[in-house]
Amino acid sequence: MRQRFFYLFVLATLLVSCSGGKVKYRIGISQCSEDIWRDKQNAELRMGAYFHDNVELKFAAAYDSDERQVQQIDSLMNDGIDLLIVAPNQVQTISPAIDRAYDKGIPVIVFERKTSSQKYTAFISADNYEMGRVMGEYIVEKLKSLKIEEGHVLEIKGLEGSSPAIERHNGFMDAIKDAPGIKVVGSLQGDWTEPTAYESTKQWLLNNKDVRVDLVFGANDRTAMGARKALANSKLYTLNSTLYCGIDGLPGENGGIQLVRDSLLDASYIYPTHGDQIIELAVNILEGKPYEKETMLMSALVTRDNAKVLLMQSEELMRQADRLDLLHDKADNYLHKLDVQRVVNWLAIGVIILLLVAIVLFYLYHLSKVNIRRERVVNNLWNLGSTESIELTENTEKPTAIADIPEEDPKKETEPLFITRFREVVERRMTNSELSVEDLAAEMNLSRVQLYRKVKALTGSSPVELLRIARLNRAYQMLLTTDKNVSEVAYDVGFSAPAYFTKCFKDEFGMVPGEVRKSS
Repeated sequence: MRQRFFYLFVLATLLVSCSGGKVKYRIGISQCSEDIWRDKQNAELRMGAYFHDNVELKFAAAYDSDERQVQQIDSLMNDGIDLLIVAPNQVQTISPAIDRAYDKGIPVIVFERKTSSQKYTAFISADNYEMGRVMGEYIVEKLKSLKIEEGHVLEIKGLEGSSPAIERHNGFMDAIKDAPGIKVVGSLQGDWTEPTAYESTKQWLLNNKDVRVDLVFGANDRTAMGARKALANSKLYTLNSTLYCGIDGLPGENGGIQLVRDSLLDASYIYPTHGDQIIELAVNILEGKPYEKETMLMSALVTRDNAKVLLMQSEELMRQADRLDLLHDKADNYLHKLDVQRVVNWLAIGVIILLLVAIVLFYLYHLSKVNIRRERVVNNLWNLGSTESIELTENTEKPTAIADIPEEDPKKETEPLFITRFREVVERRMTNSELSVEDLAAEMNLSRVQLYRKVKALTGSSPVELLRIARLNRAYQMLLTTDKNVSEVAYDVGFSAPAYFTKCFKDEFGMVPGEVRKSS
């Protein structure tokens, strides 16, 4: 009975949250990377938004690139977000972009990782120093209980320059510095990923074959597992001769809790995500309600004594979250049908007829426009060496084709050859996401200014614009002729971020990449 009341309450809440209306708050979320921890947090952020009217979330992931995260934060600002939620990749490098958002009057919530600036509205995270300290104390007691006279510990650190890596290391070192019989035989630099931890440990083992390792402390569970695989493959250690401890304690398949339960890790520490709590904080700030400037989330140590119970609880919560998603979708679908029914009931016959005519005309116009655009792309868009003009949409400047250049121009005989060479260079190197105008100019034996002036004079467009058009054209062809997904196509043609590729594609062709195959 109690469970039925719970689902009735959730359904009622979702019915309210799914009601139609104009978006009131646009919240930008800048994640420093993309991994299973952040996937879980993003799901919780979306779940938290279900319970608030008129909240739109815009996600961006920097994939551990400082430059990309700075660009994404600036882009979110330009899109008119009302609040920024950001996990900085590194302490120093992301601060200027966050400061720009704050100075622009946009509230900023810094979560999980700190910056070197005080220009933020609120900070929410778990205590990374405390995690490192507690794990250090656990390691001291564990080695003591095994009666190891001098415990040799190998540490694999997190991404250099990120606040969690710095604080976890400091907490760990402070916990063991006065402990008798504990020796750190190596402190290797990692980047939170398992492959890097594996390679770093493998290289260390080659140079320290005679050094015993009793326990590995990884800054997160993935680094601990990478070290475990390296030691196992080295044949210098048996699987049971060394203990492994990490941090994150994620639920689910191959998460830290399961790894502890299955004795692959000796211990982990839950690094809470709490995306729903972050959204609650964001809405309180936007609505002018009281909030805490600094919020430290609760966490807990995971050992073999409690891993099984924690895993069962986490699996139950995940099932409830899946059901909540399903309820939201059903409620949203119901309200959509209800809105349509109301329109049908209240609109007069004449208004309905006019509306249908308008819809049909708009559909036919849009369909013809898409077909014309696709035909242009397939036949003309990158045909710079043609004697025909390149047609663009009515809202863009029309570039000058080679046939339109005045005959009295003394360079007219060399211009087709120049355009052909430029097109070949662009098409040969467009897959390189780091390709710059300087690179194109160097290959054409010109300075950057010379290349810009000549291309602009011949086509009416800049080299950067033509490079983007060439990439989008090839992407269009790949979407029509291959079964690659949108992200694969984006990377294949030189875009470093699928979201930016989708934006450029829609600006150029009037539709998102996924609609190409539907309309073909």
